[in-house]
Amino acid sequence: MRILHISTRLIQGGSQENTVLSCEGQARSGHEVHLAFGPIYGPEGSMLDRVRGFRTEDGGRIETHEIPDMIRKVHPLRDYKAYKQLRALIREIQPDIVHTHSSKAGVIGRAAGWAEGGKAGRVGVVHTVHGPPFHEYESALRNRVYIAAERWAARRCHSIVCVAEAMRGRFLGAGIGSTKQYSVVHSGMEIDVFLHARESEDRAGVRRGLGFCDGDIVIGTVARLAELKGHDDLLESLGEEMKQNLRWKMLWVGDGWWRERLEQRVAQMGLRGRVVITGMVPMERVPAMLRAMDVCVHPSYREGLPRVVPQALLCGVPVVAHDVDGTGEVCVDFETGRLVAAGDHEELRGAVRWMVDHPELAERTADAGRRRCIRMFGAEKMVSRLEKVYEHALGHRSEGDE
Repeated sequence: MRILHISTRLIQGGSQENTVLSCEGQARSGHEVHLAFGPIYGPEGSMLDRVRGFRTEDGGRIETHEIPDMIRKVHPLRDYKAYKQLRALIREIQPDIVHTHSSKAGVIGRAAGWAEGGKAGRVGVVHTVHGPPFHEYESALRNRVYIAAERWAARRCHSIVCVAEAMRGRFLGAGIGSTKQYSVVHSGMEIDVFLHARESEDRAGVRRGLGFCDGDIVIGTVARLAELKGHDDLLESLGEEMKQNLRWKMLWVGDGWWRERLEQRVAQMGLRGRVVITGMVPMERVPAMLRAMDVCVHPSYREGLPRVVPQALLCGVPVVAHDVDGTGEVCVDFETGRLVAAGDHEELRGAVRWMVDHPELAERTADAGRRRCIRMFGAEKMVSRLEKVYEHALGHRSEGDE
């Protein structure tokens, strides 16, 4: 099977990691795999070196294609150019499946795939919802535009994959697509590197290397330093607690456009030296960063299903998270972690305090979460389930309509 994946930007992020693991698994299965993406820029890092360096045992690779005008911002002229560029690429490759990811690439890629064979039944068009572009923190006008675009694009694909059950409910609730189009395929990950993180690297040594002392309570997060990721919530919730408990420290793994502003706020709060910001770290270092934490907090305001939550649990690290979108499908309150209402600083502080004050119970939630995540998140399982989605798309491609 010849498969073309399309993503907006190949930065380091959950959607992109999901896409790359899908490409790698499909290439190992003997498929011809292509990956198209827009220009990579900014402080979020890149996955391009990994993709270009990938080889199967028999020499198979992932063919990469940069789409010059595929950009994240809405830009009608460049979006139209990207659409034309994708149509030309599809004509050249002649894929059996066009599989789009993320909102911008999802709309433009589905339009191009539909025009170049999806409507005629020659190409199966599949889209994965990694997270909703419309949400309560966006303006009403933009939400109307995003929902209209998603409804239009849903009529130009055969199958829609959601990384969490919550995404299917949200999209169907907004009138996007039909029930028969949807399936849930949890976002796969390389679980062994997280499961064995405790054996592969000395935790105490990693903590010392980050500047922490013996006895420090390290409360960490792994996320871009960006809007709606919740770093301000951590400061609001735990800033005073950290001033009273000098052993409490924060570890922020990641980088982003908000770094300078957040560093200034940390200094203004008198917490300079108490919040360690690593900047962008290679993906292979993420398990060690998670293992350095005593509690992993994910206070994001919008997600599909955040990868850091299962990754922390696979590492055996207790989790506190905002109850948004698909997070509760992994982090079950008092069972596999602590789940708190988004924006409730008092509840967030209380949940972290509970984890610190009850280490045995916290460890028990992490162990239960670890077992759940082993069942849910293997990359091989994701690739196998996508194969069935593709078969469905290929078998029903003639059912699409304008």
